[in-house]
Amino acid sequence: MAAVASYLDARAHGGQWLLRVEDIDPPREQAGATDEILAALECYGFDWDGPVTYQSESREAHRAAIAALIEAGKAYPCGCSRRDFADAPRGALGIIYPGTCRSGCRAAETALRVLTDPADVVYEDRLQGLQTQRLEAESGDFIILRRDGLIAYQLAVVVDDHLQGITDVVRGIDLMDSTPRQLWLQQLLGYTAPQYCHIPVAVNDKGQKLSKSHGAKPLRTDRVAATLFTALQMLGQQPVAELRSASVREIWQWARDHWSLAVLTSQTEIAADLRALDTP
Repeated sequence: MAAVASYLDARAHGGQWLLRVEDIDPPREQAGATDEILAALECYGFDWDGPVTYQSESREAHRAAIAALIEAGKAYPCGCSRRDFADAPRGALGIIYPGTCRSGCRAAETALRVLTDPADVVYEDRLQGLQTQRLEAESGDFIILRRDGLIAYQLAVVVDDHLQGITDVVRGIDLMDSTPRQLWLQQLLGYTAPQYCHIPVAVNDKGQKLSKSHGAKPLRTDRVAATLFTALQMLGQQPVAELRSASVREIWQWARDHWSLAVLTSQTEIAADLRALDTP
């Protein structure tokens, strides 16, 4: 859903659609998963601009950004473990870090956290409207370099967006809580912030995000046109009935010509038509 929406939004505005593989967490990577994803995108007719980029190729830039934050006094080592947070308050973003190591840390193994402050982080989402988050109170100082030496997602995505000159981010609303943290890092690093758009996520009949962990089946590659047609319906695009027998190329052309983001305004969920997605 997010791939279809971001692709159509880029093409409808004459923009580029860039493909980046986020491969900075080797312990969680599944062998062959990247190849399967790329093959599925090609099968469904996505054509991206330029070569596929890999987040792991930007490690030097990630490290340079961390060094800049440390030099500016905006990042500090933290030796806290999960056990230390047993009684810590929790917010929508999880445990609210209480600032234990702000004044110093003597632990041998540490992560790095970025300093936050009491000010509101405010931005206008293209679909969800005005968004406000007070990082210090709602999440606390967050990790940018893990204890195992791996770059945290929030830092990596901010640096990579900057390196690629990303101007617009279209993604699922399940990632919207990450946006203020990314905006904060962009501000600290002197980067220009992209424009953000968070689309509603597809949910099953229990209101759970459609995913493998909640019983969603793998994307089928034997009925591409029908699946694309259903995806457009779920995105509120009202594809004409004639497209049911059209080619993948024709479906994409119609979708680009008729793309409307406005129909999703203020929506947070889309009921998934699982029968249509799985019909032979």
